[in-house]
Amino acid sequence: MGIGSDVIEGLGLSDPVLRLGVTGLSRAGKTVFITSLVANLLERGRMHGLRAAADGRLRAVWLQPQPDDTIPRFDYERHLAALTGPRPHWPDGTRHVSQLRLSMRLERGGLFSLRGARNLHLDIVDYPGEWLLDLRLMESDFAQWSDEVLERMSGRPGADDFAAALAALDPAARMTEPVALSLAETYSDHLARARAAGWTDCTPGRFLIPGELAGSPALTFAPLPAPMREGPLGREFRRRFDAYKSRVVRPFFREHFARIDRQIVLVDVLGAIHRGPAAVEDMRRAMADVLTAFRPGRAGWLAQLLGTRRVERILFAATKADHLHHMQHPALTAILTAMLREARDRADFQGARTEAMSLAALRATTEDVIHQNGEDLPAVRGWLPDGRQAALYPGELPTDPGQLLHPARQGADAWLDGDYAIMDFAPAPLTLRPGDGPPHIRLDRAAEFLIGDRL
Repeated sequence: MGIGSDVIEGLGLSDPVLRLGVTGLSRAGKTVFITSLVANLLERGRMHGLRAAADGRLRAVWLQPQPDDTIPRFDYERHLAALTGPRPHWPDGTRHVSQLRLSMRLERGGLFSLRGARNLHLDIVDYPGEWLLDLRLMESDFAQWSDEVLERMSGRPGADDFAAALAALDPAARMTEPVALSLAETYSDHLARARAAGWTDCTPGRFLIPGELAGSPALTFAPLPAPMREGPLGREFRRRFDAYKSRVVRPFFREHFARIDRQIVLVDVLGAIHRGPAAVEDMRRAMADVLTAFRPGRAGWLAQLLGTRRVERILFAATKADHLHHMQHPALTAILTAMLREARDRADFQGARTEAMSLAALRATTEDVIHQNGEDLPAVRGWLPDGRQAALYPGELPTDPGQLLHPARQGADAWLDGDYAIMDFAPAPLTLRPGDGPPHIRLDRAAEFLIGDRL
């Protein structure tokens, strides 16, 4: 949208900056969330839940040049074209840290109204959730990490191949780079296959998204059983594990994580439920571990890194709410709240304000009713990737989250009382009215929680 000269001239170096971190795990929809949030802040016709937009105090919003010269700019325009073009499709997922700056012109209210308008810069920082999982490594040594990984690996895709590679090794043999590289590649292949099958807890995260570190010694190690950890290979892998923590994980969180004021964590709860109890429990454990990092005052290395800085607000969001009829949204939110209760309680106790909700950053479906076996079932209808339309009744989520979480904690193989289906809906073709951003579910409420108090 066009910006008048009075707005541009009003910008000053002293204008406050609010940094919003956006993360989540694979397929949670980080790229779509940021793209739709920016589009709906620029064109605020669908942002009635954002009070500053609804009452007119938010006078103007516009994109600014990326303020950090060494961080890639979030490619907003390309992602928006993917979602809203003549052949809409989902954009590529997050592969590295990126950032985007929005500037906002705000009308002062109350006693300050005579002082005129003010400005606020919103820096949106996107980073892969896979890297967030590495937080848990910082307080583990190589032996602890190896034992945990090998214990939970059983039954996951690629686990047998990695076990065979370990069995072929001589624990006393000297360390050679080809052997180390082959074992690391086999382990990385296991992680990639496990993630593709829906497992959440896959560390180290950089093995999945290595970037410029691909092939480096810091990414050339793998978990080893106790007998192998005392040999030459084990000693070198322990050194590389420590180097990964000190030279990869710590700098990332010092340079990016420690500067965040507000945080949203996106979670594909529906995908985990569809994949079964083991996937739900795996997600719950992983999120409980890593989200303790957001607890202000936490003892240990992260507290030293953060100092007195506080992540003031944390929003946990179950994405893809448009895959359910609105009647089931409260149940989805309740399940997420229960999954994250341990981590939320820790943050709440220390003073950070937290909230859980279900949302869809881009609504890809419409609600429908399916007539089946004499029943009217609340369903959703949308476009499939092959161009066909389909209606889906995914099954009824329980109103008591314990009906899912208890069997997940007990190691159940399958759900006893239901089978929960999902579909890969494509973005629907859009015809947007002037002033309207892309359709969504509760994106305005998410924005109100995350930044509304600063507007």
